[in-house]
Amino acid sequence: MALVVVEDLDDPRLADYWHLREPNVRARVEREAGIFTVEGWLSLEALAESPYPVRSALVATKHAARAQSIVGPLVPVYAVAESALEHVTGVHFHRGVLGVGERLDALDAGAVLAGARRILVLEGVNDYENLGGLFRNASAFGVDAVLLDPTTADPLYRRSTRVSLGHVLRVPYARASIEAWPSILEDLRREGVVVLALTPARDAAPLASIIPDLPERVAVVVGAEGPGLSGEAMASAEHRVRIPMTPGTDSVNVATAAAIVLATLYEARL
Repeated sequence: MALVVVEDLDDPRLADYWHLREPNVRARVEREAGIFTVEGWLSLEALAESPYPVRSALVATKHAARAQSIVGPLVPVYAVAESALEHVTGVHFHRGVLGVGERLDALDAGAVLAGARRILVLEGVNDYENLGGLFRNASAFGVDAVLLDPTTADPLYRRSTRVSLGHVLRVPYARASIEAWPSILEDLRREGVVVLALTPARDAAPLASIIPDLPERVAVVVGAEGPGLSGEAMASAEHRVRIPMTPGTDSVNVATAAAIVLATLYEARL
């Protein structure tokens, strides 16, 4: 499809990009339409390379040719004046590029986890930037699958895909059902996966002490900032693990903590 230069900023063809500043409205719109939004060139490239169909792109006019080269000739690229982007979306964008993808059917947790050597498990992570950072770390350190508990936020929300640099679209993930959480962690253990629950508790095992004895398949479980992991999730793990740090420091950001553990496992080539 040829480039579409849009001069009427209320053009209904731009409806997919309305209400970006209003998270609650946006979440409903995306859920009803079966879509999600990406922001930035790296995320648009990841979308174009992913299994998710690209529905359209919205760019400042000066970026139109670059966007077309990424999404291909069959995807509509809507071009508007750079000064008009905020009027359309309600949000100021420095990069001047957005894309909309179509959601796919949710993956089955059992299928995603089958055979995965390195698994990252998230419980109650509702900060979109932390969520994006966790997926970026997962990609960087060789995670084969990410498992979300029923309460973790939507990884395809715009801020998450942006912070992940598009890696949310590259790392396979699935969400455990309410009925399966957290017993699915015990299911993993029965399949030979060692489940590590991260906690700052002083009586937990230091990370370095458990590395030498780990088998090939390992799952790392992290919780939300503040509350951390639930007692049920903690009890379902084989090891409670802490990252040693200086006295007086309670903890580090959840994405940072996961990165330290995943990098250590990656370096150990387990």
